[in-house]
Amino acid sequence: MGQRTKMAVALLVIGIIGFLLGVAANIIYYKALPFMLENFPQIFMSEWALWGLIGALLAVICSLIYAYLP
Repeated sequence: MGQRTKMAVALLVIGIIGFLLGVAANIIYYKALPFMLENFPQIFMSEWALWGLIGALLAVICSLIYAYLP
């Protein structure tokens, strides 16, 4: 494959992954989060749960950055 074709495929794959992450974020925000807040309010009222979610998000972001490094 040529260099331009590889770049185009890489951009396409990154775009598809971004689209899927956006769909997952939408589902979590509009369906899963309200359900969990309604059924498990004490979990989300505690400070450690919020910091745990932030830490998990940072770990995923760092893993993705590391995976895409040359």
